[in-house]
Amino acid sequence: MSGSLAAFQDAFVAALTGAPDSAAGEVAALVGQPGFAVYRNTLAKGCVDALRANFPAVERLVGEEWFAAAAMLYARAMPPRSGPLLEYGEDFPAFLQGFEPARELPYLSGVAQLDRLWLEVFSAVEQPVLGLAGLTTQTPEQLARQPLVPRAALRWRWFAELPVYSIWSCTREGRVVPAELVWQGEGVLLSRSAGRIGWQPLEHAGCAFLDACAAGRSLEQASEMALAVQPQLDFNDLLGRLLAAGAFAALVPPTPST
Repeated sequence: MSGSLAAFQDAFVAALTGAPDSAAGEVAALVGQPGFAVYRNTLAKGCVDALRANFPAVERLVGEEWFAAAAMLYARAMPPRSGPLLEYGEDFPAFLQGFEPARELPYLSGVAQLDRLWLEVFSAVEQPVLGLAGLTTQTPEQLARQPLVPRAALRWRWFAELPVYSIWSCTREGRVVPAELVWQGEGVLLSRSAGRIGWQPLEHAGCAFLDACAAGRSLEQASEMALAVQPQLDFNDLLGRLLAAGAFAALVPPTPST
């Protein structure tokens, strides 16, 4: 792409989002056309509607008007560059983190993160799931050295100080957030099985274990990292819950040496 074409496209996108001083040269001529405002408004509405669809828990917490105003500001600052609007809003949680009107809602950015993780789980490719039977094909020594790879349709997150999972899950499920909510850290596990997305709480050690697995650590190393975070952890119980949730991709048999 030539520099002049790239500059024109950047200026055109800026004009669509209403950025000041963006309409110059050829773009200024386009902006002056009667249909440009209609096109701009259509794009803006499409961005807001996409964010509304992608972050339903956030909208339910703040209301339609508040959300629409925040979404419009985000769309102007970060318009979609490419790809389907299903993927739009990757930086929306970070935007809310620094959004002054959201200062009194410190959990809102975390709720947006979980909405985003739900979308990533929804969009992930299918993979064969590791079940308990898959573990029995290896000796204990082999299994200890074996990395367990989290499936593409799995996400997890630990929130150290806020009950983000409780707030998000109540909101997604249409339940009232309890007034007596305990304000402490929480973790969450999201997974897709047979086309359905489920979620459940996950302790800090569980999140640390999955972090280690995602980094390519062996089962033995990952379990040690989990126990370092939570020494009283029942690791067998944790592993059983993760296997039941379909957390890991099926083991790849080693290639026979020649």
